[in-house]
Amino acid sequence: MLETLCSLHGVSGNEHKVRDFVIQNISPYTDNITVDSMGNVIAVKKGTNPTGKKVMVCAHMDEVGFIISEICDNGFLKFKTVGGIDHRILLSKKVLVGKDNIPGVIGVKAVHLQSKESRKSVIKEKDMYIDIGAKDKDDAMKKVSLGDYASFDSVYRKLGSTKIKAKALDDRIGCYALLEAIKEEYDEDIVFSFSVQEEVGLRGARVLSHREKADVCIVLEGTNAADVPFSSDHTTVTNQGEGPSLSIMDGASVSNKNLNGFIMKLAKENHIPYQIKKSHAGGNDAGAIAYSASGCETSVISLPLRYIHSPVSVGDVRDIQSYLKLIKCVLKNISEYQPRRKEVLK
Repeated sequence: MLETLCSLHGVSGNEHKVRDFVIQNISPYTDNITVDSMGNVIAVKKGTNPTGKKVMVCAHMDEVGFIISEICDNGFLKFKTVGGIDHRILLSKKVLVGKDNIPGVIGVKAVHLQSKESRKSVIKEKDMYIDIGAKDKDDAMKKVSLGDYASFDSVYRKLGSTKIKAKALDDRIGCYALLEAIKEEYDEDIVFSFSVQEEVGLRGARVLSHREKADVCIVLEGTNAADVPFSSDHTTVTNQGEGPSLSIMDGASVSNKNLNGFIMKLAKENHIPYQIKKSHAGGNDAGAIAYSASGCETSVISLPLRYIHSPVSVGDVRDIQSYLKLIKCVLKNISEYQPRRKEVLK
């Protein structure tokens, strides 16, 4: 299932293929499914002994990619990046463009035609283009329209005995975890939410969080694993093979200390490896959900990924197993957790 999820094209604002797959796979386990005006999917799994608190788990369906901004007279396509992509990784990458998945490659002026000064700097987005082999503008417009999306053309593969590589592991790994978790039975009613447009400003989560007004939310994500050459100990963020990570804070939110403590206690009691994310950079849907309505206690469980936001993100299957185990364990025991009640002091 994870391989299929990663192969689907769902750049922010164009998540319909992922959404259709999600709905198809959650339908056998709940008949309470809503798609809101933004395109978020909200599915409620009824509990066997609910206590009344509203519990939500959230993962985002969208991925980083591109949108076509100009079709040139010579048939080349200019583009804008959608989401945070390091321009250094774009040159010569294969892409698929539009609803018909037209194959193309990202090109730039050949190095021997560049000035000495330009060779020393990172190529800018405005100097790159997508080549779909069109002979001119009319030929290109038969295949592609302005505003079409493009995504990385990348194949899911096993690397060695414990690794996998794919595009869009951020955050199809979270979607995969929700699709597996919804198959289980829980005491509490659980709201399974699949959000849109996380990569361009947490937009879908802002809408669904105001709608649901959850008391507790667990956000499922992918995060940077910097256990690679030339990284010092204090910049490794997370290490693959050491289990999923818990965030203390990041650039968008501060995780609830009590909820984090509850998750860590469960992990220790059930011998599930986990680690604390060292970096405070970045952000995710928790940044929208925590501050919605009158507030929601949030925590973020992430899978360490190398080369995030690229066509070759790498994950560890051992971490994936621990990730799934921890998420299910938290949801099985969430009835024991008591969120802080709103208090009127005077």
